[in-house]
This record gives sequence, C-alpha cells and structure tokens, in this order.
Amino acid sequence: MTFLSPQRLWLLLAVVALAGGYVFLQWRRRAYTVRFTNVNLLSSVAPKRPGWRRHIAAIIYVLAITTLVLGFAQPARDERVPRERATIILAIDTSLSMQATDVAPSRLEAAQSAAARFLEIIPPKINVGLVSFNGSAALRVPPTTDRARVEQSIDTLTLGESTATGEAIFASLDAVASVPPDDEGTQAPARIVLMSDGTWTVGRTNEEATQAAVDAQVPVSTIAFGTDNGTIRVPEQPFPIPVPVDREALRDIADETDGRFYSAATEGQLTDVYENIGSSVGYETEQREISTWFIAGALLLSFAAAGFSLLWFHRLP
Repeated sequence: MTFLSPQRLWLLLAVVALAGGYVFLQWRRRAYTVRFTNVNLLSSVAPKRPGWRRHIAAIIYVLAITTLVLGFAQPARDERVPRERATIILAIDTSLSMQATDVAPSRLEAAQSAAARFLEIIPPKINVGLVSFNGSAALRVPPTTDRARVEQSIDTLTLGESTATGEAIFASLDAVASVPPDDEGTQAPARIVLMSDGTWTVGRTNEEATQAAVDAQVPVSTIAFGTDNGTIRVPEQPFPIPVPVDREALRDIADETDGRFYSAATEGQLTDVYENIGSSVGYETEQREISTWFIAGALLLSFAAAGFSLLWFHRLP
C-alpha cells in the first residue's frame, strides 16, 4: 500500500501529541488521588470507580482519528485491471518441423490448442491478429476483437517448408502499424508473441527483424516449443530428420526487443506460458485509492467509542 499524499501523514504527530496529553492528564489525576488525605472517605464517595474501562473509549477514539488521518493521506493499492486498448499479434510457426510428435499429438496440434486457450484469457477489448510463417509469412487475420475469426484461422493452419522467422516479425509489425490511433492520436500499446520450434532458414534475418521491432518499440515475446528429441520424416529421406528447438535464437530476439523468452516442451507447459503472457500483456497495474475503507473504519471506531462512553459513563467522549 502507498499514499498519494504522504505529506499529510505529518498530522499523525498531532494524534501522538493528543495521546500523550491524555496519558499525562491521567498521570496527574492519579498523582492527585494518591495525595488525597483520607482514603476511606474517597472510597465512600466513589465506591465504584471505572478503573480500566475509562481508557477504552479514549483509546478507540484515538484509533479513529489515526484512521481518519491515514484516509486523508489518500491510501492506494495496486490492482490488476484489463487493458482498454492494446494489440497482440500471434505469430505461429507452421514449418514442417511442427509435424514432429515429440509433443502429443503433434507440435502443431498442441500449439493450436494452446493458442485457442490464449484467446479465452485475453480481455475482449484487446485486438488480436494472427500471422503464420514457414517459407514465408502471411497475415491470416488482421488485428480484431473477433475471437471466433482468429480461432477459426488457427484451426486451419497448414504446414510448409522452411522457417522465415524474420519475415514473421516484419509481417507482425506491419499488422501492428495498421491499427489506427485513438481520437487523441495515441497508438495503442502492442506486443508480438512468436511461437517457433526451429531455426531461421529463409527471408530477412532475425537480426534485421529484431532491429525493426526495436525501432518500432514493439516487444517480441518468444516461445521455444518442442524438445531436443523431435524428428520428422520426409519422402526424400529414408531416415528421420532431427528437428531440435533453437532456444538461443529465440531468446536473443526476446532480449533485444525487451520481450520475454519462454520454453515449453508439452502442450500443458505451452498453455501455461500463454496464460502467463495473457496475464502480463492483457492486463495492467493501476493504483486505486482506498480512502473509503479508512473513512468507514474511522466511522465504526467513532461509533464504538461513543457507545462505550454512553454505556459506562452516560456521556459522549
């Protein structure tokens, strides 16, 4: 918890002074009582002294004032709220290596299922676009709030040769640039989420694409999907072809663009990664003032102090 007007907390010194004054007056009163020359007479005049109860109302009253001062300082706490405007581009690798079955039932099918789950997590007002890439990159769905359209396109992804990772980033940046600014001319924050299992082979290089993302100030979060034991079969080759995951290249892209790097070896792990990304990208943290809670607490304490004072002393504090 923080305070939006912390300088007002200096008023707590006045509360401390008030409490100190009360303690001092009680001490003086006790000292005067001890000096009373006829203790038996004092007992007969006031046989039922309130004792410790006389302090309860005062303590509660001081707590009420303290709570009011804290409320006056505008206490606030961090709360996670859905973003009103943002653009997320899902870039999904559809190279032939995605047919590997080291992730059941296959890398591609697991990726499709996890991406569909991602769409359920993202707040409805956020635009989501879809880019697929193999030997080239294609914008399948421009940024939109129509989740059904994006999910349908994810379900129809097909495989192709080669891996144009750089082209995927360039296509995603073009999609981000196509989103119009708001009425005040402010561009919505954007992020690219690129999921791949292989090494760049064709098109513009990762380095060129990374620099373009840096220039556009669009972070690229990358997901290395699959295991190092994945293999595929192609008609021209009699033996399985290894298709390990190039984690280092994907990590470099994320680090250079101020994105985040993730690694997933199962569909469950990939789903968790997408949920993590959805929570961090789809929501933002805002400070919300909670002065009302303190004011309510001060009122309750004030009523309690008044109630005890009336009950025991037949007067308000």
